[in-house]
Amino acid sequence: MADKNLFDYNEDSIKSLDWKEHIRLRPGMYIGKLGDGSSADDGIYVLLKEVVDNCIDEHTMGFGKHVDVEIKDKTVSVRDYGRGIPLGKVVDVVSKINTGAKYDSKAFQKSVGLNGVGTKAVNALSSYFKVTAFREGKQKIAEFEKGFLTKEYKEEKTTEQNGTAVEFIPDEKIFKNYHYLPEFLDNQFWNYCFLNAGLVINYNGKRYVSKNGLLDLLQRKTNEDENRYPIIHLKAEDIEVAITHNNQYGEEYYSFVNGQFTTQGGTHLAGFREGYIKTIRDFYKKDYDASDIRGSICAAISVRVQEPVFESQTKTKLGSQIMFENGPSVKNFISDFLGKELNNYLHKNPETAEALKKRIEQNERERKELAGIKKLANERAKKANLHNKKLRDCRFHFNDAAEGKNKNEINAKRLETTIFITEGDSASGSITKSRNVETQAVFSLRGKPLNCFGLTKKVVYENEEFNLLQHALNIEEGFEDLRYNNIVIATDADVDGMHIRLLLMTFFLQFFPDLVKNGHVYILETPLFRVRNKQETIYCYDENEKQKAINKLGNKPEITRFKGLGEISPEEFGKFIGDDIRLQPVMLLPEVHIQQLLEYYMGKNSPSRQDFIIDNLKVELDLAEVSGI
Repeated sequence: MADKNLFDYNEDSIKSLDWKEHIRLRPGMYIGKLGDGSSADDGIYVLLKEVVDNCIDEHTMGFGKHVDVEIKDKTVSVRDYGRGIPLGKVVDVVSKINTGAKYDSKAFQKSVGLNGVGTKAVNALSSYFKVTAFREGKQKIAEFEKGFLTKEYKEEKTTEQNGTAVEFIPDEKIFKNYHYLPEFLDNQFWNYCFLNAGLVINYNGKRYVSKNGLLDLLQRKTNEDENRYPIIHLKAEDIEVAITHNNQYGEEYYSFVNGQFTTQGGTHLAGFREGYIKTIRDFYKKDYDASDIRGSICAAISVRVQEPVFESQTKTKLGSQIMFENGPSVKNFISDFLGKELNNYLHKNPETAEALKKRIEQNERERKELAGIKKLANERAKKANLHNKKLRDCRFHFNDAAEGKNKNEINAKRLETTIFITEGDSASGSITKSRNVETQAVFSLRGKPLNCFGLTKKVVYENEEFNLLQHALNIEEGFEDLRYNNIVIATDADVDGMHIRLLLMTFFLQFFPDLVKNGHVYILETPLFRVRNKQETIYCYDENEKQKAINKLGNKPEITRFKGLGEISPEEFGKFIGDDIRLQPVMLLPEVHIQQLLEYYMGKNSPSRQDFIIDNLKVELDLAEVSGI
């Protein structure tokens, strides 16, 4: 058989995929990364968001005051009480690209989705999709599988209120081993309500509603007794901000455009940060350093713009520069608002102004104390980075610019970027050999890191390992230039591994809590057992899974207990950090006080911790004693 000519290029070489095929072949272009639900930006949450966004847009236009959401097993149902899809267009709206009402700016002045892709992507990526429109006493139902219309019902009479109901099941061939985490759903629904005061969301029997918008959001995200002054809450048409400072390191922002949580910020967040600095300098008539003004800030900003331009279909970063036709840029609009409203607030509230000034001046003192050691540490880090044996880097990074015609694909890669923090050469060796070099990096620790609880940020520069780690992550000046979306702690599942895990979590919570609060830190789950016979191999993550595997394989299968990551061969390890990776997100509940949490678990001689251990200590009796021998 003759070799195929590799240079053949003719009409047959050109393929045109229909919308369903293209979405299923390149889902990352439409919903970002796929994931299994262990990350807040995984695809299954984006699917839910795309459907709920349509309900929110109806509410924003003044139609429908509540939304019902139910997730049972893996079936998602969303019902709004807006105007309902026009019955003659039910099929088109969910299955024809560039079809929708949002091209008519009169119908949807400041909505989230403008390109008519959202629900089509949900349809294409669902093994089952059903849409029902209720309108003026009539209803129309259509059912789909993977984007293909399977049944279209005739119009029928109904007593249901106007609105739209969508039911879908994400396709398990695309979203493998997926599960919805209640904490992420809880946060998602609260955000919708904070941004739409008066909107009621009912989710599986729980009611979400907010009266005070971003003020409620910041009250939920901060601890009142750790805030340096009461939350500043300012509102005007098309803009709302809430601001406070606390005792933690770093900067923490929650930014929104037209109700969309822009996790990667954009021009509106940049405008807020610049406008805030200018306003503070003007008010105090002092040229404070920008990092001192923003240090320890916790703020939320929401703007509503006409026809926003996002940098990707997942709408996590605003790229739009214009707010209204012939109007000011987003940055100028926000800067002008802060220059007037925040300035007025500080003049009217001198106690808050004084507390803010003290916080800024404390940041200034701490920065100057660090200056000398910081310079030396950074010089050492720069030299080490040239031949950094601790870091095996990857090709794509989270802070890469997504430009050109392939920007959606680049964005999908950026979301997948992961750095594994490992301990020891054997573990890091296995991961390094089996990783995806495009999106997965490895940072190797040397032994146990320092317990940094109660120490100042000076230790980050004095400790070579911590300094190299912050440089690898690129978080010294804040996390907006973070190089990896997922920071994964990969340690053995023994006592030493657990201890290293706690020490690393202490490091992040103490000095970079915004990484944890914004969902970037994870624990890698690796199998404890391998159960196999000649026909099949099953990897098990706990005793229950092991027992099920034994029952399935029967006839005394071979059982291997993995004591450490180094025992798992690179070929096997590739299975645990690929499509089937299991990650446990490190999450902070809103009511958790970071310093109290760290004091309890990582403080010296914590009495409450000692009492807990003593009260819950289980003594394993000697077998001979039990037997009465």
